[in-house]
Amino acid sequence: MSTWGTALIALHLNPNEWSFGFDNAKKRAGLCNFANKRITVSRYLAATAEDDDIHQVLLHEVAHAMAGPKAGHGARWKSTATSIGYIGTRLYAGSIANDLAPWVGTCPAGHTHYRHRRPAQDMACGVCSRRFNPAHLLVWENRVITPEVRRSARSA
Repeated sequence: MSTWGTALIALHLNPNEWSFGFDNAKKRAGLCNFANKRITVSRYLAATAEDDDIHQVLLHEVAHAMAGPKAGHGARWKSTATSIGYIGTRLYAGSIANDLAPWVGTCPAGHTHYRHRRPAQDMACGVCSRRFNPAHLLVWENRVITPEVRRSARSA
């Protein structure tokens, strides 16, 4: 994977300016850091996702670097992303590190939601209703994430 990131940077960007690495993100797949000129991918995603998904995340972030910091996910970014082979959507749809989230919420219909911080207020299931609806209130459970589980998730 590190080879893919470095190769895409060499192909589309200046490798003397841009670099690739892994980060510890649990809620996002990748990042294009314009200040450091560095593209990173979550090590947790790299440990669990399919190769094609990771490749798409890399293309997504390289497209950000190519389009520039003001492009966001607008037309310029989309055009650039498409031109280099990106076929995904604006956001990564898969889970990043749900196995490391200590808070697990379940709605009455059985949908599961994960949080890395304790929810500070009542939350309702976003799958069941786009607006807060007490009928879809999430019930939160705190689960223990052992050091062994954390280490295995980081060993990507």
